Amino acid sequence: MTVFVDIQDAANGAKLPATDDVQLWVETALQAHQWHQGDVELTIRIVAEDEARELNRDYRERDYATNVLSFPFTAPVPMPVTLLGDLVVCAPVVVREAAEQHKTLVAHWAHMIVHGTLHLLGYDHIEDAEAEHMECLETTILTSLGYTDPYAEVANQTEQAPANER
Repeated sequence: MTVFVDIQDAANGAKLPATDDVQLWVETALQAHQWHQGDVELTIRIVAEDEARELNRDYRERDYATNVLSFPFTAPVPMPVTLLGDLVVCAPVVVREAAEQHKTLVAHWAHMIVHGTLHLLGYDHIEDAEAEHMECLETTILTSLGYTDPYAEVANQTEQAPANER
């Protein structure tokens, strides 16, 4: 399996993760999903808040910049390379969330790329059972890469926050 990741930087100078790291995060998510469909390609567009807000509003009817949006692609005819789709990651939101959640920036970037890649593979978190399965897979992937469980950190932070801030 060869994984082609096209990274587009439209984030206006934000500090971005290394291309090799992004490649590893995507490949690890595909391996955890047990991808056996040959070569695969996806685009990751790193954006500023205005573009993320516009896309979230236009495609999800939510008028705010979100951390990651996924746009899966299904080819109408067989292709030599599977085009998974596009991820749009809002750099300022990722930076802000990492600080708020007391995570390293690279760990949160890894989480967002893995999370978005799983969405492209068909995982979702609308129903509780789906969310639990997806979070478990994300945790497995991230801990295999040496990061801590991203959900445990959020849970611990919530428990420590004053009641009026929960």
